[in-house]
Amino acid sequence: MTLKFAQNKTNATPIHVVESDGLSNFVEGLSESARNWVASQEFRAGLGHFVIVPNADGGIDSVIAGYGNETARKRGRFHLATVAAALPEGNYELETLPASFDLETELLGWLLSGYSFDRYKTRPAHKASIVAPANCDAAKLEAIAAGEALTRDLINTPTSDMGPPQLQEAFETLAAQHGAETVVRVGQDLLDQNFPMIHTVGRASAQEPRLLEMRWGSKGPKLTLVGKGVCFDTGGLNIKPGASMGLMKKDMGGSAAVLGLAHMIMSLGLPLQLRVLVPAVENAIDGSAFRPQDVLTSRKGLTVEINNTDAEGRLVLADALALADEEETDLIVSMATLTGAARVAVGPDLAPYYVDAQADASALEEAATTVADPVWRMPFHDPYEAMIEPSIADLDNAPKGGFAGSITAALFLRRFVTENARYMHFDIYGWQPKPAPTRPVGGVGQGTRALLEALPELLDM
Repeated sequence: MTLKFAQNKTNATPIHVVESDGLSNFVEGLSESARNWVASQEFRAGLGHFVIVPNADGGIDSVIAGYGNETARKRGRFHLATVAAALPEGNYELETLPASFDLETELLGWLLSGYSFDRYKTRPAHKASIVAPANCDAAKLEAIAAGEALTRDLINTPTSDMGPPQLQEAFETLAAQHGAETVVRVGQDLLDQNFPMIHTVGRASAQEPRLLEMRWGSKGPKLTLVGKGVCFDTGGLNIKPGASMGLMKKDMGGSAAVLGLAHMIMSLGLPLQLRVLVPAVENAIDGSAFRPQDVLTSRKGLTVEINNTDAEGRLVLADALALADEEETDLIVSMATLTGAARVAVGPDLAPYYVDAQADASALEEAATTVADPVWRMPFHDPYEAMIEPSIADLDNAPKGGFAGSITAALFLRRFVTENARYMHFDIYGWQPKPAPTRPVGGVGQGTRALLEALPELLDM
């Protein structure tokens, strides 16, 4: 599977993208036979609809793709991808475009419409390729598509083939591809080097817990990405019911997202210093599993009372964030499939995020709109700090009551970033529950394209 633009423009079939209210004017410019053909197809230029106009030899003369109206477009994104997925084999090029056409988003959608997860099952190959227009950044779009495909592949792979050792392998493969340096701490190393909570969460698994670290770039502002790498989450001794455990292969979606973003950054050669940290564990059950009411001492020195072993993601992230915070950094970003509360609040399509600085929020949200990667700001609400402070330890990993679960988790993580002023946290879902243009059911990136687009302003590059 290669998500790239067509290399050969020769004999590319033209595509005319037409809005519903512009169809009659467009059709007037066609030949009589073409007008009659379009009329016979009852084509109305609705979103995702298209008509193939034949030539005199019975081949394809052109394609007219509907772009609907503004109201319809607001209810989705990547509208041209539906057409791309249905066209017959061949090369195509955009020729007529309405003023409302979002060129780079629609081109990225075309590329991503070719994604399929085919590791275990052969799937039909994507047939339609598109020529990159001269006024688009083709290399950037291909890098974004490749990063998104990496994220999806990692999430979609079941834990039998994507446990902590395999996540480490994928991590090291990405680093080698871009000439990045890595450090891996495994098992006893975590205790010897003071990462006690990562070790505690992962010690019950037959696959040893580990902390993966990557560095790339020697000049420019410093960006640290921290991704939750819980390769499977049983819930620990507070075991999940079967229905809740069914998608837990995706609980490493935060690590998959930051690795996809790292690929984009390194492929594009952005002028920054990148550091990636991934605590990779499996939250399993055996006689060594940590227990409710245990009190753990974190790398930061803060003590944590365990009131639910199913709130383990924040524990492994906390030790990784403490390490990130020990070095002066311009921006620290964590990404995690952290709470069900976030899904209840905003559903699966939006990526909730937390940040203190309004300027950072504004930069991210403008970028998210530009690249059609929706995010939603949630509050670091200081009055809720008391909810994460139990009676016998500094912090509570699972406050009772069930209120504000995503907010209290974010506040918990913020306690481990004290030396660097700028911290941003994403509580993502990482999964597409229903098929949508460019997004089949399965793993999906969230927030990464928005972050990539915002980085020049966030880091003053």
